[in-house]
This record gives sequence, structure tokens and C-alpha cells, in this order.
Amino acid sequence: MASSTQASVTSAGGAAGGASKPLAGIRLIDLTHMLSGPYAGMILADLGCDTVKVEPPGKGEGTRRLLENDPQYSLHGMGAYFLTLNRNKRSVAIDLKSEAGLPFFHELVRHADVVLDNFSAGVTKRLKIDHDALAAVNPRIVTCTVTGFGEDGPHYQRPAFDQIVQGLGGGMSITGMEPGQQVRAGIPIGDLGGGMFAVMGVQAALLARERTGIGQHVDVSMLDVQVSLLNYMATMYALSGEIPGPIGNSHFVHTPYNTFATADDTVIIAVIGDVFWPPLLDVIDLDELRSPRFATAPERLKEKAFIEGLIAERLKARPAADWLRDLEAARIPCARVNNFAQALADPQIRHRNMFVEVQHPLGGGARMPGNPIKLSADHGDSFSPPPLLGAHTRAVLQEWAGLADERIAAGIAAGALQQSDLAEPAPGMAESTKAQSP
Repeated sequence: MASSTQASVTSAGGAAGGASKPLAGIRLIDLTHMLSGPYAGMILADLGCDTVKVEPPGKGEGTRRLLENDPQYSLHGMGAYFLTLNRNKRSVAIDLKSEAGLPFFHELVRHADVVLDNFSAGVTKRLKIDHDALAAVNPRIVTCTVTGFGEDGPHYQRPAFDQIVQGLGGGMSITGMEPGQQVRAGIPIGDLGGGMFAVMGVQAALLARERTGIGQHVDVSMLDVQVSLLNYMATMYALSGEIPGPIGNSHFVHTPYNTFATADDTVIIAVIGDVFWPPLLDVIDLDELRSPRFATAPERLKEKAFIEGLIAERLKARPAADWLRDLEAARIPCARVNNFAQALADPQIRHRNMFVEVQHPLGGGARMPGNPIKLSADHGDSFSPPPLLGAHTRAVLQEWAGLADERIAAGIAAGALQQSDLAEPAPGMAESTKAQSP
């Protein structure tokens, strides 16, 4: 399991400490941009995939440009999006739209295990890099495309972004306080959900390849994922025919289960079942709620507004810390609604190495969320810096495909490839340095 105090950071060459990682030896070509695809690639890279980000020469993939010049949200011209999503990756710049560039890409595919993209539906076919085309080069290749609506169906070619699929998927309709005032999830779960399911799909396809020897294509629809996340709530609708509306921070079944304002902050109390109800009454000391008619969850649900209204008034009398101390002592599920500063300073989050510093290839570093997947045989989190554009073009083409330097140089001269002039790490960045988790 990851150390509670340290994260290993290396200066170059793919995932740090990659040999001990569960997906070590898996070669991944990352063609992604923006959020859903890069997030999938980041998770796979964190788990040890030798991840090569193939980008167009010149400006690279579009996420490089986001916030690049913002004085608050960038470091050395690299914005927060790119810094976070592209750790543990190397960059190879190939022009996939040129006749001269495609053969170099095929050389990488020939030696790769996975090709990941989140292009719009149909783009890979137009670029001649769809699964059928790449399987002709390498029958073992696993390809994965994350799109808004999948790669078939009556609406698959519609453009989509995070909030579009949140709205269409149904979950946004129950998020908010009042009908007509629905809000999207603050976390871009449409994008991130697509990335998470892509990781599962890729790993399933790799396991299947162990049996069959043949790769396959993984088609992940962000909209499909949003419907999957409706889970039991969709089943409740199917059984009852009742269309739910916004439920705020309460619950369909359990009461009290909500957020409550205290004298200085907001807390959550989550009473699931009946075992927590008597100790809650002892903590909040409200005689009006000691009636036997509130003893069971179904009866409490019938009077949710009354019960939670009384509790809300009671909690305003004292600060959050006082209530949380007493609630925790009684082992009642509770929490403060943390802002980012509070969450990222939480001792449990720090112990789990979930806020780490990752180095920039030009020096310095940025703090960002760590890897939430902790494996017993993986003895520590490790991260290499997000790459400069084309920083590893020559090295990867030589390492993976064994290409001669003369051929690579010809590709660079023709504009089919780009090699960064700043490919080497900044002086003083040791190959295997240790960085304190901030």
C-alpha cells in the first residue's frame, strides 16, 4: 500500500517505479484530449502502463492550451488540466493526417497493447486508425474510444460535453433543491465517468486477450455511463412508474439523511436503518422525536420534512465541531461538508497519499490528487512529470519500434514528426527523487 508520507517522482521515461506496478509491461498509445479520455489514460498510466501520448506537431493536443497563460492556474506555461491529466505519460508528436506520419504511428501500434482515444464518432475511421485498420497492423491490439453517445444508434453523431450527458442521462433531474432548479454535479461526472468505465473496459479486453490471443474494440458512451449510474433509482422508477424530482441532499429511502446548518458550518447526518436512531436522539435531545411512531425507517420517511425540520433547528444552536464530536462518539454516520482546503488537508486523505506533488519537467511542481487505487503488492505511489510536446518522440520510436535515427530525423525534417528541443529534464531533477506529500 502507498506510503502515508511520500510519493516517488521521477524526471522522465514513463510511470515512475513502473516495474512494480500491476499494468507494467502494457504499452498504451494515448490519443486523447480534454478530460474523459486523458483521465482514463492517467489512471492506466498511474497503474503502470507505459503510456505514450501521441499529439499533433505544433501545438499538441488542445488541453495543452487550457489555462496555459493563467497566472493562477499554470506552471511554466502548462495549465492545471494538462499538469494533472498527463503525469506518468511520455509525448510523441506525429502528424496523423499526413501520409508521412501514419507509417510512424503504425510502427508504434505494431508494438503496443492499447490505443485509447476520445475523438468524435467516425474520426478514427476517417484517419484510418480505427480498430479494423489497426488490427491489420497488430491483431492483438485493444482499442478504446470514449464518445458522448457511442458509435452506433440514431443519435451517435451528436456533439456532447459533460453537462449534455448529465442532462440527458437523468441524474441531473434529481440534483438540486426544487423542481425547475436542477443543477449539474459540481464534479464533471459525465466526463470522468466515461474515463473510469474506459479503464474497466480496457482491462477487461486485455484479460480476454489472454484467453483468445486477439484484441478487440471497447466502445464507451458517456451517456450509457450516466444511465448506469442511475442504478437502483432507475429500477425504482420502473417498478413504480413515478418520476422522481430533485431531492436536494436528502435520500429517497432514509430519514434523517441530509445536510444541516450549524452555528458556523454545514454537517451531514446519515441515519440508515434503525440502529442509529436511538443514539441520535440522545445526542440531539429532542423529546418531540422520541415518539414510538418514529422508531422505524418507513414511518420516519413518511414524516421526513417534520423530522429533518426539527433537527435543522436544533443543530443551529452549536458549532459544527461540537456536534461532530458528539455524533462521532455515538458512532453516528456524520461529516462536515468540506471545502477544497478542508478536504485536501484532512488527515485521512493525507495518510492515504491522496494529495501529492508532481514535478514539472522544467522544474518546480504542482500538488494534485493522488492515485485512489491501493494494491497490496504495489509498494508506493509514483509519478513522472507531464511531458513537454514531443519530448520523447525519438526515444520512444527507437525504444518501441527500433527505428534508426536517420529515419526519425527524416520524419522530423518532413514535418511528420516533432522532437522537442527541451526533451531533457531540468538540472537538479534526480531520476528517482522522493517528494513529501504536501
